[in-house]
Amino acid sequence: MSPGRPVLASIALALAAVACFAILDTTTKYISASVPVLMALWFRYCFQAVASTVAVLPRGRNLLRTQHPRFHALRGVLLLLTSLFAFFSVKHMPVGEFTAIVMITPLAVTLLAITSLGEKVSPLRWALVAGGFIGTLVIIRPQRDDFNWAMLLPLGLVACNAWFQVLTSKLARTEDPMTMHFYTGWIGTLLASLALPFVWTALPAWQLWAGLLLMGLMGTVGHFLLILAYARAPASTLTPYLYAQIGFAMLGGWVVFSHVPDGWSMAGIALIAICGAAGGWLTARENRRSTSRTTPPTGAQR
Repeated sequence: MSPGRPVLASIALALAAVACFAILDTTTKYISASVPVLMALWFRYCFQAVASTVAVLPRGRNLLRTQHPRFHALRGVLLLLTSLFAFFSVKHMPVGEFTAIVMITPLAVTLLAITSLGEKVSPLRWALVAGGFIGTLVIIRPQRDDFNWAMLLPLGLVACNAWFQVLTSKLARTEDPMTMHFYTGWIGTLLASLALPFVWTALPAWQLWAGLLLMGLMGTVGHFLLILAYARAPASTLTPYLYAQIGFAMLGGWVVFSHVPDGWSMAGIALIAICGAAGGWLTARENRRSTSRTTPPTGAQR
């Protein structure tokens, strides 16, 4: 097999994963109009937990053994918080604009590396980080007439997701992808179950049940595809392709909700995509020079 084939396969897996995440977000926005957010969140994680259990158990109990149970627990909590911010965010804002803001996560990871890990960052990277956050402000526009504080929720998602990405990168070096998937699903399910008795609502329409199942399926498949992609290629190679999620999300918002971003929002979306993709290209160039494959994964996971 030629060296390029694994990379092409990983790119295809990453594109399929972000398409799943865009469908998840679009479905979440549709469902959240009729279903309590915490109830929808429980279904999303319960589906992943059951699906990963079915996939893991035939492979033996050894797959469930880990040297880092605390990291798995923390990873599960971070992803649950990320999903919670995501569900509330898409309930109150368009899917395309929400996705664009979430895609500043790689830039947030850069800030995290500076502030928490003590890494040195070039002036160009600082400029890309600044450009990404300017794009976010252009989309949010606090001075706009229809601004509400719920539009700041994606920023909480970005913070949780950035920590989740760094931790995922650390665990992916030693842990089996299915082990990670299994623990993440069950930790999220158990925590969400604590709130379920207080939010459970009878659903009158089968379309709502179908939507909940679709959310669970897309979240589960998307996460597993992304883990497989990172196992085949460096994150720096995949990062530029993850911004295709913005396009998928805008398409979903147009098809389902007839929403098209205004001119300012399109400018902010473009700025975020350009800065993020440029950051991925810069990382790839640096990695080629140092022959390192330790860049943390990026992208919107929930």
